[in-house]
Amino acid sequence: MEWLKTSIMHMRGVAHGSIGTTHELTEAKQGKYHFTIGPYTDPVLSIKPGDRVVVQTRDAFDGLVKTAQDLPSKVLKMPFVNPQNGPIMVEGAEKGDVLAVYIESMAPRGDNPRGTCAMIPQFGALSGTSLTALLSDSLPEIVRKIDVDEDGVYWSPRVTLPYRPHIGTLSCSPEIDSINTLTPDSHGGNMDLPDMGPGSITYLPVRIAGGRLFIGDAHACQGDGEVCGTAVEYPSTTTIHVDLIKGWALEWPRLENDKIVMAIGSARPLEDAARIAYKELVLWMEAEFGYDRWDAYMMLSQCGKVRLGNFVDPKYTVGAGIEKKYLG
Repeated sequence: MEWLKTSIMHMRGVAHGSIGTTHELTEAKQGKYHFTIGPYTDPVLSIKPGDRVVVQTRDAFDGLVKTAQDLPSKVLKMPFVNPQNGPIMVEGAEKGDVLAVYIESMAPRGDNPRGTCAMIPQFGALSGTSLTALLSDSLPEIVRKIDVDEDGVYWSPRVTLPYRPHIGTLSCSPEIDSINTLTPDSHGGNMDLPDMGPGSITYLPVRIAGGRLFIGDAHACQGDGEVCGTAVEYPSTTTIHVDLIKGWALEWPRLENDKIVMAIGSARPLEDAARIAYKELVLWMEAEFGYDRWDAYMMLSQCGKVRLGNFVDPKYTVGAGIEKKYLG
């Protein structure tokens, strides 16, 4: 992909786009998957900047919802959902650096039906939850099992959805906290941003030596907002290329693809997530693309783009972006 040669990852990364050793992070090598993201778990892999990692992710239900009769309220033990691979240590990563994670490919693995979508009691954007307490009955609990391959997501005999995979949860470790894998924040986490798929680079702030990279929660497709609370969750073989950018102190994650750069914010209420994302984008344009702060602010009012990640989890995620053609 020609645009990678001009990406921030290639221009500023320690490896400058070169690919080193390829590592396999299989289920067997991972062993114990993690339900928190933090500095207290034992690393499973150590890599150098520029290395490639082929990761076997589990689905968000940890493989426990095998049929449409396996109701999440019966087979899952909350909050032990959204299992993560990692932590992966990156040689030379220190506080104040950035890990650049380029997603090369995502392939389904396992037997069909591989995909699972579910309505879960007290979960979802249009349901009462513990944070949005309502004196009303819960919505029905429904599980849908879905055939998935790289040609499509076979929702029903009537509807085939496009296979547009992305990683729902990607992060470095916070410096001191251990945060559950359902919650996004400034470390990254469960952002559920549909842009974070093959052909994208995510930039994650490093807050502890080695970075401690976590990855999981693959989605075969998802609409903006993940409105019912789940995407088409599936186990994947995800291949990533990881580089290290020294001395780039980010407060929040960022994303780049061939057409756009994007700043990512997570908060409640939803408008605060959007404010974080747009503020970070304005400051980015000022610091690195030669814009006056107020010119950037006013211009984004005309050409800024917003992508909604999830608005069902403990915090909501918004990406604010601008097309590269306006950055010069």
